[in-house]
Amino acid sequence: MATKNLSEYNPDFIPNASEMSFGIVVADWNHEITHTLLKGCHDTLVKHGANPDYIKTIHVPGSYELPKGAAWLAQHSWRDKEDQIASADAVIILGCVITGETRHDEYICNAVSQGLMQLNLAHEIPFVFGLLTPRNLEQAQDRAGGKYGNKGVEAAVTAIKMVATHNQIIDEDVFASEDGWFFDDFLNDFDDEDVDGFGLN
Repeated sequence: MATKNLSEYNPDFIPNASEMSFGIVVADWNHEITHTLLKGCHDTLVKHGANPDYIKTIHVPGSYELPKGAAWLAQHSWRDKEDQIASADAVIILGCVITGETRHDEYICNAVSQGLMQLNLAHEIPFVFGLLTPRNLEQAQDRAGGKYGNKGVEAAVTAIKMVATHNQIIDEDVFASEDGWFFDDFLNDFDDEDVDGFGLN
């Protein structure tokens, strides 16, 4: 059970997002909640340096459609005001599924989480989970700008950190080469007998 603002963080530890591009997919079902998440997410990205021209937002009808919207956005490029082409370094999904009288919330939440995990494994860029799963409207409001913060803020911070981590891995990858991986070149220097000695055949 939450007892404090979950969106509090130290801004000094957040990377600069000025060179990053983001996609946001927001579900319009429970829009009084999800649009508040969207504002918190967008404002946080801009707060940490992201250019609004490099933040692309699309809307889908409900939370079930979030993974498909995220997949579309991951493959989409757009032009900014200066006619420069941008594409997302990370995609954030925002939605709200409130428990009702039936078990619909379980099926939808499981589908969204599974869909997002598949996208994360299939794509190089990160997909960030910003789906609220409250038992009632009050719990949703508490987490959409209320006493427990704003899940959209948390999703934005996670996206920035993930892009920075991905960029760091790429920059520090001493094994990468234009023609392939360093280890591939290493193996090419050995004949089959040598390779067998390494236990690789």
